Amino acid sequence: MNLPDHPDPSAEFLRLRIAQARDPLPDWPTRARRLRALEAVISQHREEIAAAINADFGCRPREETDLLEVFPSLSAIRHALRHGRRWMKPRRAMASLAFLPARTELRPQPLGVVGIIVPWNYPLFLAAGPLVDALVAGNRVMVKMSEYTPCFSQVFAELVVRHFQPDEVIVINGDAAVGQAFAALPFDHLLFTGSTSVGHHVMRAASANLTPVTLELGGKSPAILGPGARFEHAVERILLGKLVNAGQTCIAPDYVLLPRADVTRFVSVARDVAARLYPDFVNNRQYASIATERHYQRLVELRDEAVRAGARSERLSDAADHPEQRWLVPTLLTGVRDDMPVMREEIFGPLLPLMPYDTFDEAIDYIAHHPRPLALYLFEQDQARIDRMLARTHAGGVTLNDTLYHIAQHGLPFGGVGSSGMGGYHGEAGFRTFSHMKPLFRQARFNGVGLFNPPYGKRFRQLLEILLRRG
Repeated sequence: MNLPDHPDPSAEFLRLRIAQARDPLPDWPTRARRLRALEAVISQHREEIAAAINADFGCRPREETDLLEVFPSLSAIRHALRHGRRWMKPRRAMASLAFLPARTELRPQPLGVVGIIVPWNYPLFLAAGPLVDALVAGNRVMVKMSEYTPCFSQVFAELVVRHFQPDEVIVINGDAAVGQAFAALPFDHLLFTGSTSVGHHVMRAASANLTPVTLELGGKSPAILGPGARFEHAVERILLGKLVNAGQTCIAPDYVLLPRADVTRFVSVARDVAARLYPDFVNNRQYASIATERHYQRLVELRDEAVRAGARSERLSDAADHPEQRWLVPTLLTGVRDDMPVMREEIFGPLLPLMPYDTFDEAIDYIAHHPRPLALYLFEQDQARIDRMLARTHAGGVTLNDTLYHIAQHGLPFGGVGSSGMGGYHGEAGFRTFSHMKPLFRQARFNGVGLFNPPYGKRFRQLLEILLRRG
């Protein structure tokens, strides 16, 4: 099957809008069938999916695709299948004291037609994750894939056609102009994952239709080694979080704050850890390539510009870069300054600046006075220091004594704050993101509200005084 691009997605949107109007509140069996269709897309076609992503990247280890994309996607589907029926049920309660015996309800209702804009770095998981939440909430969905992953985008579009009914999920492929037209559609909710700069354009386009948005934007996520960190453990987990997918992860540690006396030790331990994680680096096919030539050249320039400005490059392998394969040796940068581009831009690659601090409060202040990151990683055993860091800083999510894993928890919403995004999803939080929790006040047959009707006399004023005193 060879599917054409959709230069004008508005007709596809209208098809979904009409279908949703015919069945605005799908029952649980319908939602479960759609979730199982997505499960079949992934579980029955793992080989095709991994091969397509590998072709797009040049080298994307099959193990990383399975671990970081296939597993969390299937896990999210199965979590939704276990809990979705319960999430759909109305939440009933008694009304406020003054209005008894009335009752209240919150009735989850699908928003309608949801749009999802997918980035290139994790093209399966960042399509399937929000798609699960939108489907379990009962919506129809349009998905705009990245033009930077043409092989996978084509495969995913073909698989969706094969497993879904034509008016349930539609995959749109095309260039940036198609993406702009997609963002301008009057969705009932639009979720975008990508860079902050593009996020501005997406939000601007959505605002013309008053479309609510969830933005997952990234930013400079810090890893902090506290004075009480288990040092070698911290270095290993930071490097692992940085080097999977060659650092092309929105929540990868972007820089490290560590005690000034530990910089040299960090470099030494990091070399040992890198050699252990990726032995025979020159021939190791478990280390990913940079996805595109443009992103590769950008990373090389970030590194070289920092060195020209006075930073020191500490390569974690004696191997050479391979521009033809877009293969970039992991590199620590010491002696960096805030005015360097490598400390102003999200890196999104295997470069890791080290920023020394003299006191732990200095590290806290540094984070608090910079744009709020998507993730924060703190390595520390002292609870007082942990509490101080958490109380005085903002981040979309936090992992203590490890990296990345807060994104994999079904019970935690995933999202940004401030310049790293807005809104969240995953699990029940995602169900609520893509639902309208419709409030319902159910008046009892016998009630006292008539006591407050005009004309307002003595009895009214006495009752009102009671209400004002008791709240």
